[in-house]
Amino acid sequence: MQIGSIIDGKERKEESRESMMVVNPYNQENVAELKLATKKDLDDAVDSSFNIFHSTMKVMPAHERAAILQKAADLLEEKKEDFAVTICKEAGKPIKGSRGEVERSVQVMRFAAELAKNITGEVIPMDAAIGGQNRLGLVKRVPLGVVGAITPFNFPLNLSLHKLAPALAAGNTVVFKPAEKTPVTAYKLVQLFQEAGLPDGVINLLIGTGKDVGEPLVTHDKVHKISFTGSLKVGKSIAESAGFKKVTLELGSNSPNILFNDANIDYAAEALVKGAFAFSGQVCISAQRVYVQKDIYDTFLEKYIKNTEALKIGDPSDDSTDIGPMIDEEAAKRSKEWIDDAAGKGAKIASGGERNGTVLSPTIMTNVDENMKVIADEVFAPIVSVIPFDTEDEVVGYSNDSVYGLQAGVFTKDIDRALRVADKLEMGGVWINEISTYRQDNHPYGGVKQSGMGKEGVKYAIEDMTEMKFIGVKLEGKDR
Repeated sequence: MQIGSIIDGKERKEESRESMMVVNPYNQENVAELKLATKKDLDDAVDSSFNIFHSTMKVMPAHERAAILQKAADLLEEKKEDFAVTICKEAGKPIKGSRGEVERSVQVMRFAAELAKNITGEVIPMDAAIGGQNRLGLVKRVPLGVVGAITPFNFPLNLSLHKLAPALAAGNTVVFKPAEKTPVTAYKLVQLFQEAGLPDGVINLLIGTGKDVGEPLVTHDKVHKISFTGSLKVGKSIAESAGFKKVTLELGSNSPNILFNDANIDYAAEALVKGAFAFSGQVCISAQRVYVQKDIYDTFLEKYIKNTEALKIGDPSDDSTDIGPMIDEEAAKRSKEWIDDAAGKGAKIASGGERNGTVLSPTIMTNVDENMKVIADEVFAPIVSVIPFDTEDEVVGYSNDSVYGLQAGVFTKDIDRALRVADKLEMGGVWINEISTYRQDNHPYGGVKQSGMGKEGVKYAIEDMTEMKFIGVKLEGKDR
């Protein structure tokens, strides 16, 4: 298929445009030919979104916004297999994981539809201040205007909807730039919103490169907010160039998971296989560092290796496949280099460590130290390090010794210790007796330190995509 940007309801894919191919990461088959957007397309998209915000979305009743989101959710549920197959082909995500992503995405839109009708403000007791008698204070939440949404390849539907659905629920418009490697899902999503009755121009899709359309989107003076999910390097650049725009950045992590000696070892050894290796570890909250108290270390490691080696590696379109390819061969080569670098410095490969084209086998490493890339940086690959520890204070120190702080997991039956450790961990979120990789679509999600700023989760994204507006009323009557 050949696809182009969708601006003001019309697709732009003239033959004269520069092209790029979307390639299936597993078999290298062409999925789609992209007709790339230009700077002029960006300007047209922003102008369209700016104008439709003021003429339509700003005054659209909440029940209408909710109805469109509900209709879109229903349509997505009807088309779930088509979307799952698309994700599988362009991202290389195993089909069962792709189906799970679609199911979550339906929930995101339904959460947004419900919340669109419940965006509330407050009444301020003005007479709490001397001289405030006979005055009424109201606080409303109002939409910002144009939201620039820049999304990654690893969850091309779900993470896109974590930006689009709250923006629409709040009454904003969106200029949407998906990752170049996975734009077909985004293209189908915009068409789905059109079918659901969203007016033309409310979402404008830009299929292009970061340099040509991503960077100018961030600096455009008619864009009021940027919501970005991606790498730390790009996130820093956005933060520096966005100016006075509101910014939400969902960046990297090297998530720690802590097993104390009273943990359910069998459960943890099974859950952390999914936590480390789902979608070949290309998940920002993937379990990258597993700290295990020394007296259960050997038992856990044996079970963990056994469970990991039971995973099926193969064609992501096969229902039985657990591990498919990474997004491209460059990512797989880089990951293999990190494994070899750690091994050259004394780390041991307890399982895996082999690369075949774009496929990297699930890799468990031991005898690592904090200076190795597989610990200090974000691997974003099917690589996990299992590390022994003695005391609670020691493991909290290890976990916090990072520039990142997105999400962590703590496994213990001692609720006092669980809550105490959760308070000490420098993370945006902590799960108790659950892997760091677990995320629901209705809880606040976002990191501290260099893992980003702002929160997602539909309710919390709506708050970030609205502004508080105060209205004061002087009532008739004599002040007392």
